[in-house]
Amino acid sequence: MFGEIDGTGFEVLDPRFESCFVGHARVERLWTGGRWLEGPAWFAAGRYLVFSDIPNNRMMRYDDTSGQTSVFRSPSNNSNGNTVDNQGRLITCEHLARRVTRTDFDGGISVLADRIAGKRLNSPNDVTVKSDGTVWFTDPSYGILHDYEGDYGEEEIGGCHVYRHDPATGATHQMTSDFVKPNGLAFSPDETVLYVADTGASHLSGGPRHIRKLAVSDAGKLSDLGIFAECTAGFFDGFRVDRKGRIWTSAGDGVHCYDPDGTLIGKIHIPEIVSNVAFGGAKLNRLFITATTSLYAVYLTANGSRPG
Repeated sequence: MFGEIDGTGFEVLDPRFESCFVGHARVERLWTGGRWLEGPAWFAAGRYLVFSDIPNNRMMRYDDTSGQTSVFRSPSNNSNGNTVDNQGRLITCEHLARRVTRTDFDGGISVLADRIAGKRLNSPNDVTVKSDGTVWFTDPSYGILHDYEGDYGEEEIGGCHVYRHDPATGATHQMTSDFVKPNGLAFSPDETVLYVADTGASHLSGGPRHIRKLAVSDAGKLSDLGIFAECTAGFFDGFRVDRKGRIWTSAGDGVHCYDPDGTLIGKIHIPEIVSNVAFGGAKLNRLFITATTSLYAVYLTANGSRPG
């Protein structure tokens, strides 16, 4: 392992990981000063990254042209996960308002989903957009368990699920019913598989701390393919998939990289608990990493399967 920042570096656990980075690559700390950072999303047209500082109720913006980080939105309704839709618009999960929103090109905010059958969502957590434009998001209860990342409140739905929102029709549908605390999610490059992290062990003794694999039918229905990987350090939170189907996921000791066959092939060590990752840069070969208080980045030989 090596790295110029103390506590960073690459750890090769399988020879397949050696081709994912060049030997002189270094992890950079781009900014620090947050309380608990999540939700990085890359905007190619402006060469900037938006991410959330949840307890501080703000969204931050890292400008890749200047290296400067500034406040993007405050207050932010304790925003958590962010992504970019197929038109390049910001999609955000908001704990405080218990909703998923879209920031339009004129700066206006449109509500995509905040209720199911008249009942408020728990606290939408992470989000991804499919090539057909549908918005998929998770809805655990972390933002209503206490006042730190939102407002204490009651579950109205009676469970924590994965949802699919269709902007064309305005309809939002529940897609799962057997997760404890669904968290990060991402599609395989061909979108035939949806990966979903379950961090139920955070509040349930012996609960899940894994990523599950679900088959996506042509009609958009999900069927369980079992557990893809168990976390070996803390919890999986947010993750993204590269063009070769490898999963780059947050964990307690950094970023873990999994081959599509489920093998943990390597790690990028980070000296803070990692929450989320996102591919960015002109060629989507720069991995942005949100950890407890800081934003990190590293160049890879891998490329993200999609922006955001």
